Amino acid sequence: MIALASALGACSTSQEAPAPVAEARPQIAPEVLRRYAAVTDEPFPVEAVDPRDLKARNVRQLVDFPSKEPPGTLVVDPYKRFLYLVMEGGKAMRYVVGVGKAGFEFTGEATVARKASWPRWTPTPDMLRRDPERNGRWAAGMPGGDRNPLGARALYLFKDGKDTLYRIHGTTEPWSIGEAVSSGCIRMLNQDVIDLHRRVPTGTKVVVLGSRGSSHAARPNAPEATGSLGNGASSGPTPDDGLDHVGLDSLSRSASEAVEPTTYDEEADDDGL
Repeated sequence: MIALASALGACSTSQEAPAPVAEARPQIAPEVLRRYAAVTDEPFPVEAVDPRDLKARNVRQLVDFPSKEPPGTLVVDPYKRFLYLVMEGGKAMRYVVGVGKAGFEFTGEATVARKASWPRWTPTPDMLRRDPERNGRWAAGMPGGDRNPLGARALYLFKDGKDTLYRIHGTTEPWSIGEAVSSGCIRMLNQDVIDLHRRVPTGTKVVVLGSRGSSHAARPNAPEATGSLGNGASSGPTPDDGLDHVGLDSLSRSASEAVEPTTYDEEADDDGL
């Protein structure tokens, strides 16, 4: 018995611990990495999106999206955390969004009344009460920049000529995209909001869905359309395939004329997120 115990003890002490399993890193298509690379021609730096945040659903992509809305319309689905730019032929360009509490406080139709590049941000009274140490210094407003929580661009929604206080904007927290967040309206990856800002003009119709109208039907345009993940090769469209080929001509006339010059909007103010 003693010999047996010794033998077992020898086995247990000589056994090597299993090697740690390295975390599998997703393989991301080169065109997706380029799309979400650092942006160097802006007044402030826009960092590349961490590849770990480029999940398949998080990459902008052409999807099937039958809709009664005309091409050029923006449809926001805060419950599915997607924003759609309606295109012709039952398609839409889909962007993933992060949704804050304010993102559920407005439903219905609105209009993009103003667009801003590197917008100014002012915390709401509630934000000042909730976190005076962090937000108090910006009570009079924070100039646009890479530390500004509105990110690189903002779209301001109005209804019947009045500000809804509903915003579609960039972020300084790209890891929060696709998630429910504590504050704000609709936030996007800076690379995506720059793309959207370029594509839609002021006057664009926006439809914000309520819980009963939340879309469940939108699907990638092809099995590989979400191709941010995988071996980098795709037999179907890449996530932006359709923009290069369908192009802005597939949008409404107003949307096709939407490429407006980018200006640094230091004076434009905002009420919260």
